[in-house]
Amino acid sequence: MSQLDAIVAELDAHRTRFEHFCLSLTAEELERPVPGSTWLIRDFIAHLATIDAPVAEMFRAVRRGEDAGLRTADGNRFDVDAWNEHRVRERREHSVAALLEEARRERDLLKRDLLALTDDDLGRPIRFAGDTKRPPATVSLGAYLRGWCKHDPMHVVDMCRALPGRAEQLGAWLEDPVVARYQAAMNPGP
Repeated sequence: MSQLDAIVAELDAHRTRFEHFCLSLTAEELERPVPGSTWLIRDFIAHLATIDAPVAEMFRAVRRGEDAGLRTADGNRFDVDAWNEHRVRERREHSVAALLEEARRERDLLKRDLLALTDDDLGRPIRFAGDTKRPPATVSLGAYLRGWCKHDPMHVVDMCRALPGRAEQLGAWLEDPVVARYQAAMNPGP
């Protein structure tokens, strides 16, 4: 199995579990605010339904030999925090089913672009512009993908901060060292 095939297989497995988890949530749980965040539980579903589009654009930029750091149409740095906030807010009233359907469509498009990458592409450096909680960094696309493919469980951990006992029920799925490092970076203790 190629590195990209392994990443897609992991993405698919996480997405299946994520969908099952989301569909298990009650209407009341979906509206709970997530401690340490400005989002409700449902907002994390909206985020994961939409974020694949700019990530897919990054893959296309790499294939074109361009800077993988996302830019706006006027050449400014892409503000992922503002973009996420806008997408989440405009989906606040969407049903879980509608969000998951959007996520499936976006993921199918993303996987097409992901699988078009080559081994040379995986070795290319990409520049993460940073966000409100992490500084800019340069990593290889392959290293980025090995962490990014765990995006769904990373945010399930976030969602579980508003769902006492639920993380323990999900067990080993959320006990990944990459997920733990992400959580430590994004949600540092006092």
